[in-house]
Amino acid sequence: MIGSIRGKLVHKRPPEILVDVGGVGYEIQVPMSTLFQLPQPGGDVHLVTHLVVREDAQVLFGFYDERDRELFRLLIRVSNVGPKLALAILSGMDASAFAHCIQREDIGTLVALPGVGRKTAERLVMEMRDKLDAWLQPAGGSVAVAGANAAPTASSMVADAESALISLGYKPAEAAKAVAAVNDDAVTDSEELIRRALKSMVSA
Repeated sequence: MIGSIRGKLVHKRPPEILVDVGGVGYEIQVPMSTLFQLPQPGGDVHLVTHLVVREDAQVLFGFYDERDRELFRLLIRVSNVGPKLALAILSGMDASAFAHCIQREDIGTLVALPGVGRKTAERLVMEMRDKLDAWLQPAGGSVAVAGANAAPTASSMVADAESALISLGYKPAEAAKAVAAVNDDAVTDSEELIRRALKSMVSA
């Protein structure tokens, strides 16, 4: 089992990143909550990880802290919630917000997440409502973003943001509409565009 990864961030292609560890590149799937806290490519990263082994692939998932990894592990124990859906849930809202949704039995907010229908939302509430006390308070601490690359073009930011949303389970038309609705001159990178689009889609 690979429990953590420490190395140089090579690139970010949401929801996947590539981390170089001693000359070996690890492709890691990360939730947007983790992606937003990573440095620019070339910076040092340290992630806790969870390895999913399937017949056709081994997929490594990475998290900024132990708190998010533990919630991911709780999510994939829920009936019919696989790693991809768990990643989408953690991308759509932070751990504390999710815990409060479960506590309030807020089905309406949960079904706004990609891939979460009413039955899945009800199952999440039923199976997780007594397990999330540790997540009801926001996590403390933050990570500095190191380095800076050349400013991305507007078209590349839009393409990256739409691609990230589609990979999380949104339909192409939904992704394009959400990105267009929140894109303005104040947005300087694709991560901010993704963050805004996800917030608008979940709160709609």
